[in-house]
Amino acid sequence: MSDDIYDARPSSARSLGFSTHEIASSFKLYSAASIQGRNKQLLVVIDGWGIAGPNSPPEGDAIAAANTPNMDAFKTQASGYTEIDASSLAVGLPEGLMGNSEVGHLNIGAGRVVWQDVVRIDQTVKKGEMGDVPNVVKSFQRAIDGNGRLHLLGLVSDGGVHAHMNHLFVLLDVAKKMGVPEVYIHFFGDGRDTDPKSAAGYMQQLLDKTKSIGLGKIATVVGRYYAMDRDKRWERVTVALNGLVKGEGEASTDPVATIKARYEAGENDEFLKPIIVNGDEGRLKDNDTLFFFNYRSDRVREITQLLGDFDRSFPGEERELIPSPRVATYDLQPEMSAAAVGEKMAERIAEKKFDLVMNNFAPPDMVGHTGVYEAAIKGVETTDAAIGTVLKAAKENGYILFITADHGNAEEMKTEKGTPKTSHTCNKVPFVMLNAPEGWSLAKEDGVLGDVAPTVLAAMGVEQPEEMTGKSLLIKN
Repeated sequence: MSDDIYDARPSSARSLGFSTHEIASSFKLYSAASIQGRNKQLLVVIDGWGIAGPNSPPEGDAIAAANTPNMDAFKTQASGYTEIDASSLAVGLPEGLMGNSEVGHLNIGAGRVVWQDVVRIDQTVKKGEMGDVPNVVKSFQRAIDGNGRLHLLGLVSDGGVHAHMNHLFVLLDVAKKMGVPEVYIHFFGDGRDTDPKSAAGYMQQLLDKTKSIGLGKIATVVGRYYAMDRDKRWERVTVALNGLVKGEGEASTDPVATIKARYEAGENDEFLKPIIVNGDEGRLKDNDTLFFFNYRSDRVREITQLLGDFDRSFPGEERELIPSPRVATYDLQPEMSAAAVGEKMAERIAEKKFDLVMNNFAPPDMVGHTGVYEAAIKGVETTDAAIGTVLKAAKENGYILFITADHGNAEEMKTEKGTPKTSHTCNKVPFVMLNAPEGWSLAKEDGVLGDVAPTVLAAMGVEQPEEMTGKSLLIKN
């Protein structure tokens, strides 16, 4: 789904004097206070719609295989079509790291390259300064001064999208040096940004680390499908929570062997049901200290809310919801809510009271993550049809339409070996301008996601804030 960032996008809109409305789990709409005489704009962000690169296996390109007459036609309009970077250093990530939804939307909304937490954390690790980070010291000292029990929770893999296991290893070193008496590790399986059956290997690495430093016990193993839901599927999060707190799950004294047995039974890392290690000893208890080591916040909001925190709306922010389909995985309904989102967009555009309307189509990414190639094709086709609905409304109501994507995915659904690929890509994404005044075009080189907002503002005739250091790609002749 597309409600990846409740904080970054509304705050960016607010910084421009916009009020915020949210339509659907897959549609967001930002309305500006009336700006007389300005061009009205639409910004469509498609999750997971990348442009296949020279090393992309052609037989895995669900976008090329799909019937997409609208997006195909846009490529032929040379003046209003360009390709921009959405990964790696271009969006504030380490060199070679694929983009993701939170990073992509944050760069789009901020109008600049936003250096991500993973970069800052990596630099802290490199300098050996993790033990000086205030939040780390404060949390670990609380455990020492309290009942001596510290829990480390998060995604354990080297995927680098939500977390990195190297950071967990460094946190264990810091806990050892500070003298934290007991550390329990709650292992969230990945299998989405990594190979679907790689958790057993990651677990062995973690066990080797705890043995070498003499601190840390595995307490829970559970897939991210349950522990890191962001779709308000509380029944999923409850499965993870009951494992963490109540010990509901399969008891194990050898988590590596148990994970491998789950593979044999047809489970993979993302969908691992709770495995309980160290019995009641490792459960979350009153007065324990919990430390989440994911650096992306979007997929730990729900579980932290159940543990006592809550998600706050920003001043002026309103949320209206068109729910995503209630299915276990989106390959079962690859259309998701794209058609309804397009229709709602057209309805709001026809009101002509919004100077800026932004929406987000999720199917290429969310269906792409399932690894089911045929379903991804259907999701891509539905998204293209919905874009056609938005374009028709734009033309009828005098809006300039911009289209881009936050990162790639559906253009690489298979590896070079022909096996399913469920992760994002480092490929470029399209940036399209339609229904613009004659003589307008987009620059062809060196564009990044952080240039999208400056381009939209330039088209609106709104001065670019100094905080937006991205450049406008709009050329007016």
